[in-house]
Amino acid sequence: MPQDSQPADRLVRLLRDIYGRNPFYTKKLDAAGFGPNSFDSPVYLQSLPFTTKPELVADQQGTPPWGTNLTENIDRYTRYNQTSSTTGNPLRWLDTNDSWQWMLECWKAVYAASTITWRDRILFPFSFGPFLGFWTAFEAGCQIGAHCIPAGGMSSQARLAMIDTLKPSVVCCTPTYALRLMEVAAGMHGRTGELRKSTVRVLIVAGEPGGSISSTRKRIEEGWGARVIDHHGLTEVGPISFECWESPGGLHLNEDEFICEVLEPGTGREVSDGQRGELVVTNLGRSASPLIRYRTGDIVMRQAGECKCGRAFARLEGGILARADEMVIVRGVNVYPSAVEEVVRRFSEVAEYRATVGNSGALSELSLEIELNAGVDRAPAVAGDLSAALRESLGLTVPVRVVEPDVLPRFEMKAKRFVIT
Repeated sequence: MPQDSQPADRLVRLLRDIYGRNPFYTKKLDAAGFGPNSFDSPVYLQSLPFTTKPELVADQQGTPPWGTNLTENIDRYTRYNQTSSTTGNPLRWLDTNDSWQWMLECWKAVYAASTITWRDRILFPFSFGPFLGFWTAFEAGCQIGAHCIPAGGMSSQARLAMIDTLKPSVVCCTPTYALRLMEVAAGMHGRTGELRKSTVRVLIVAGEPGGSISSTRKRIEEGWGARVIDHHGLTEVGPISFECWESPGGLHLNEDEFICEVLEPGTGREVSDGQRGELVVTNLGRSASPLIRYRTGDIVMRQAGECKCGRAFARLEGGILARADEMVIVRGVNVYPSAVEEVVRRFSEVAEYRATVGNSGALSELSLEIELNAGVDRAPAVAGDLSAALRESLGLTVPVRVVEPDVLPRFEMKAKRFVIT
């Protein structure tokens, strides 16, 4: 990384700001050989230690409830959020007004790339719990002058009625919930066609990789008659990347506000553009609760170069390709949940599914349960065709069983369709 670049300068300022004030990073930096005078000159990013989620969880368990990654006095923190805990214990995260505003500015970049302005009306059909992502989206939307509509604590039917009545042009939700609203609409006297004719022109999706999974994306866009824009962030890091209108199928890294590395998971060496690696992130504007060289666990493929939209930010081709901690080995084959979803969503007959990984003797086995959309009368054929498609894509024989309607769970936030027993 060039040492005279703006991100390098901001990194040094961040280190100066937190050293001696933030107990978590002061201890880490001391252990790595840094001291009070280490930040009077440029610092090479690669000389700084990594930060991991288990390390943060252990810190909060050791110093409950907040841990020690706090730069300011506790009285200055005004916001509380926590992670969804889909991969372990939840992380509790605090922000000051300044660090919260920094995240809102990052979300404004998402809106700008999505062609969303003060003229739009944005519906937020999710529960306003401790999940950070759409809280920041809601407040950033208000700040750009858009009309923001909260739709928490409501049924899917009521939210669809809201779309009919209030006529939003944008919906922010998870890919799973976009599909769920399609399913509910189809059950309300065949309203799928009406949903395509609604005023919604854009769906900003986040929280799952589905927005960049081609088959999932295609199904949502066809069902809504609207453009899908993918977005990616983490509670503990902030809004990292976003899709632009001009180049679907990838995510721009917000390199104005983050230093992003793509590293080989096993060695920590930087990989070349076009090769898969783990995304490692340093946020530059959240000094009240910063993260330096944070190993996100997101598997990505970075590509530099100017985009059709005119941005020079590097892109993550195909979005978030997988999660390193979600990979399972089934009969010697590495299987990621996103690879299973890519195949399942090609089948329009499938309303919902659940994948289960269990042990059969010394080896793991993968099986699939599916629910079919109403009116589908070729259940055996769909199950057989899906099993064949999974065998071709994954190189595994995957039994597929059709279950009765409404047996499988539905989700508003992050879906948990991959079960390990």
